Amino acid sequence: MSNVILESIFLKRSQQKKKTSPLNFKKRLFLLTESKLSYYEYDFERGRRGSKKGSVDIDKITCVEIVVPENNPPPERRVSRKEDANDHEQISIIERFPYPFQVVYDEGPLYVFSPMEELRTRWVHQLKNMTYYNSNLVQKYHPCFWTDGQYLCCLQTAKMAMGCKVLAGRSQSFKTGRSLQKPEKPLPPTPEENQFMKKPLPPKPIPSVPSKTRKVIALYDYTAVNDQDLQLQKGEEYLILEESSESWWRAQDQNGKQGYIPSNYITEARDSLEIFEWYLKNITRRQAEELLKKEGKDGGFIVRDSVSKTGKYTVSVFAKSSGEPQGTIRHYVVCSTPQNKYFLAEKHHFSTIPELINYHQHNSAGLISRLKYPVSTQQKSAPSTAGLGYGNTWLSLTVNLSHANLVQLFGVCTKERPILIITEYLSKGCLLTYLRDTRRSFQASELLDMCKDVCEAMEYLESKQFLHRDL
Repeated sequence: MSNVILESIFLKRSQQKKKTSPLNFKKRLFLLTESKLSYYEYDFERGRRGSKKGSVDIDKITCVEIVVPENNPPPERRVSRKEDANDHEQISIIERFPYPFQVVYDEGPLYVFSPMEELRTRWVHQLKNMTYYNSNLVQKYHPCFWTDGQYLCCLQTAKMAMGCKVLAGRSQSFKTGRSLQKPEKPLPPTPEENQFMKKPLPPKPIPSVPSKTRKVIALYDYTAVNDQDLQLQKGEEYLILEESSESWWRAQDQNGKQGYIPSNYITEARDSLEIFEWYLKNITRRQAEELLKKEGKDGGFIVRDSVSKTGKYTVSVFAKSSGEPQGTIRHYVVCSTPQNKYFLAEKHHFSTIPELINYHQHNSAGLISRLKYPVSTQQKSAPSTAGLGYGNTWLSLTVNLSHANLVQLFGVCTKERPILIITEYLSKGCLLTYLRDTRRSFQASELLDMCKDVCEAMEYLESKQFLHRDL
């Protein structure tokens, strides 16, 4: 077994992975190693570890947070109070577990109860340090328990539903001014902890951030929405410092300024041809001809990856002449010299493809026509970003709105336009469609009820400082 980093006895709540599984609480010996969080049966009389009951891979953990305590918990899960000292039945510290925290992974939340707040803080801090570089960390979590088929915090009934509270920045897990390679040394155990916990080993250093950064080029202009964003200028180079989430990456511009940028607004520097509207990466000869004929402009051209000659580029050109009113298309393979110079005409060599294209935009130099009009399928406008700037998504603003007369929004399932959303199912469609399709006369009382429902929903939105765009 790997070296044990932390070892403690906690109270574990059953995970109820099946609907028929009972809800119970059992004391378990928890062991934390570099790769797993495991829990075992424990023989208190002999002080021995029993059989293994379960484990969670560290790299599968998506969130570690404390949990809001239950309302009116039983004495063994309640914080000790002064009036408890007068009870005839005293509960020792080993029997009382009032401080819950959760470890969320791909099978749902694992609820664990600690006997002391300091011990809980130590475990949560250590787990956060060890999962800091996990690629599947969530941005939102449920602060309350999953009980009786729903989360007490937001009443969502899907156990794997997106969280309802935004997590604090992961950088807050570390002390400001300290190196990532030197996490804070844990405090020594108190006398009370020695009753049920072995002295923990110092945590292993957190791996340093890779020094190798990636160069990217902006495909679109992007205006910063908030202080955390970094403005992008099309065609400029940037360094990627951290891929903190799928949609937003931390980058640095040529002036040293850092901030977050939308990941779908950039491309790898080695694929920098993608910033030019005349370049279409994955397109066949036939598709290129169809696009050029559809555009029908003399001098229309496309630069594409050669299908027959891997690693080379092809320039497809459309030209009109008096003899061929339908137009003619020619395909030219971009050749290269032993010195890695590019050319279409043997006498004119260039260091880069853009330089070659720029030359032939002004000189035909043996081609059927000068390259006059780039033909492209790229969208002219920038794609949509994942929200209103980094850390301030539209979804996070609206997903928590809940009212009987409002369609419940659950999430967004596309990254670019058209935006597709997941909502509550409406058996009869939206109200406007229902009124149009029904094509019958409604009683005044029915219309009044509809208006009343709409007004109540709008009043609710206004109370949350939202204004419906169709109002």
